[in-house]
Amino acid sequence: MLEALVDHDVELGDVALGNGIVPNVVQRVTIYGRPRDDGANVVFAPHALTGSSRVTEWWRGIAGPGALFDPERWCIIGINVLGGCYGSTGPRSIAPDGRPWGPRFPVVTVEEMVDVQRRALAQLGIERLAIVIGGSLGGSQALAWARCHGAAVGHAIVIGAHDHLRAQAIAQNGLARDAIALDPAFRDGWYEEEPVAGLALARAIAMLTYKSEGLFEQRFANRPDRSGGDPARLLTDRFDVDGYLAYQGTRFAERMDANTYRILTRAMDLFDLRDAIAPPGPTRLTFVGITGDQLYYPEHIEAAAERWSAGGWNATFRLLPSDHGHDAFLAETTRLGALLADLI
Repeated sequence: MLEALVDHDVELGDVALGNGIVPNVVQRVTIYGRPRDDGANVVFAPHALTGSSRVTEWWRGIAGPGALFDPERWCIIGINVLGGCYGSTGPRSIAPDGRPWGPRFPVVTVEEMVDVQRRALAQLGIERLAIVIGGSLGGSQALAWARCHGAAVGHAIVIGAHDHLRAQAIAQNGLARDAIALDPAFRDGWYEEEPVAGLALARAIAMLTYKSEGLFEQRFANRPDRSGGDPARLLTDRFDVDGYLAYQGTRFAERMDANTYRILTRAMDLFDLRDAIAPPGPTRLTFVGITGDQLYYPEHIEAAAERWSAGGWNATFRLLPSDHGHDAFLAETTRLGALLADLI
């Protein structure tokens, strides 16, 4: 029996990816609660772009004491994705030549992330998952689990994501990666210290899709920066929304690895399961759209639910009303929990 509240570094040996072999792959797995032998109480929560295996640290209200998934009742599992920077093998890890992988780390797909997650869980004796639930990139992983390992998953809940990334979002990810690459400190990916300016600008670009237009207008409108300055007089002075984006960018640069950001956003770009709907699998699918989401528009998520349902899957759609837009799956956990409570 696995102990509660434990981080596991699961060693998988060499892993063959579509773009090369990665030796000595490690998956950082965090487990809250105790799994039943039949997996009936096991919830796997794959993380979004900037998350980690520590689910209760970034998804309070959904996972943790008194939350939708309480470890007194559920066994909650998180895994840092392959290519990540919070314990699993990624660009910061040491390559066979004794140097960090850096920009040489191979391109990774969401399906490959899920495959190594499956191997890590099997090594820990966990073969069955009652629920896989995630938002954004985590939602893509949840859908990939249903498609690739459906016999092991009872219910996949896909929040703020669908079965592919549309061209506008791919373009936005590309601009964010370009912002990082243009920072002189990036040094073609061989930086010794994080390229803070590039990461901050990448985060600012992304934030334009993470929050809704209505929320920006409500919070900031066209007011000058609350920290001071007059944008009507000096081009270097900022509006309040500029100050907010600069603050978010600085915080982000303190906790993210630039090469990891590039790897994970490319995985998002490559994700496309539209041609893999048939044959239908046994996993129940719930797609959740979010009002004001400018990364995965709710009408596109609803269309995906209809597409998978027409393909023979038990797929349904729910809408989360929110002023937050895409970030609502993190910012409005009470409302999200209420929306999902009858499914659990």
